[in-house]
Amino acid sequence: MSFAHRSFIEGDGLPAVRPGGGSVRPVVLDSWVRSRSSGVDPDGFGGAPALAELDLRRHRATHPMALIRPVVGKLLVEDAAESGLLVAISDARGRLLWVEGDSQVKDRVAGMNFVEGADWSEDRVGTNAPGTALALDHHVQIFGAEHFSRVVHEFSCTAAPVHDPLNGKVIGAIDITGGPRVAAPEVLALIRATVVAAESELRLHLLGAPALPDPGTASLQVLGSGRPSLIIEGERIRLSPRHAEILVLLAEHPEGLSADHLGMLLDESELDPVTVRAEMSRVRKILGENGIGSRPYRLLMDLDSDLNTVRRALARGDAGTALRAYPGLLLPHSLAPGIVELRAELHGLLRARLLSAGDPRLLARWTSCVNGRDDIAAWAAYLGSLDRNSSLYAQAEAQLALLDHKLGI
Repeated sequence: MSFAHRSFIEGDGLPAVRPGGGSVRPVVLDSWVRSRSSGVDPDGFGGAPALAELDLRRHRATHPMALIRPVVGKLLVEDAAESGLLVAISDARGRLLWVEGDSQVKDRVAGMNFVEGADWSEDRVGTNAPGTALALDHHVQIFGAEHFSRVVHEFSCTAAPVHDPLNGKVIGAIDITGGPRVAAPEVLALIRATVVAAESELRLHLLGAPALPDPGTASLQVLGSGRPSLIIEGERIRLSPRHAEILVLLAEHPEGLSADHLGMLLDESELDPVTVRAEMSRVRKILGENGIGSRPYRLLMDLDSDLNTVRRALARGDAGTALRAYPGLLLPHSLAPGIVELRAELHGLLRARLLSAGDPRLLARWTSCVNGRDDIAAWAAYLGSLDRNSSLYAQAEAQLALLDHKLGI
């Protein structure tokens, strides 16, 4: 990638090619073009000087992103501090409001002005995850030499925009910065799940509801490739795959499930009642004695989930919110028959809504993510929504032809 970057910067700006073939990702090349047009110096640090400390304090104190900082801290910062990573929260213009995490990494990035109060918008510092995510209103991962500024090439970053849940406007971004491990798909899924949780928290604040769930309520995070978890009274509890399956199925059947029925939904070979009872005993330890009833097994508490967040958005016809709340398949590694059916149902509903909406921005998001990048029907719909004279049309047309060849259609 460094070769491609150098050929773009030192050449005529035409599409760069990596050694051995393979073009630069369109999202990166388009950002390079915008960065160059904005006059960003690839050998400079870019951006205006950071805000003075007093001005930064005032800006943060009145900014809505301050309301979600505790959620971001709980879901990301606590782990980042022990993992050699940084978590940054920016405003809608790319100004870094908070940069937290590993202290040694924080000292290193200070040399390239990745500090609280600095402007990391794309038109100031060039291609970077928080700035480019805000420019596109879409999550993005930028790896090493994909950054426009050479000084940032030793880092990778993943970011996603945060929206006002009442009017849909972008209010900021959440970013993870670090070494090559940040380029993993799981980090993108984690960022997207955190944004969903943050927007839900923000909605509670804006509507005047209490910031934390009432006692006896909880929420599941079971979408995407990250480890499933249960958030209960502000505490995040990581779940085993089996326990996540059980809680999803119980939430789907508020009337309750017998041990035999639950066993059928969990395993094609139908788990015996003794095994089911043993698993339920472990789940009861997580939720407490008053969380689950017996004969039949049923939830005795309100249990929301990111699955339901997507469903609610689809029910009101809001495909954009549904897509933002969908980091990936429901418990993607689960083979439990009941989960497999729910997974296919949700994925199919979301895909159908996106295809019927025909919104080029939403179709672009779908076809750029792991869930939709091989979706020929979605690529065809995306192509049909574009101006035939645009560069995006040519790119979509080429990708569709590649998929046709790849899949032998």
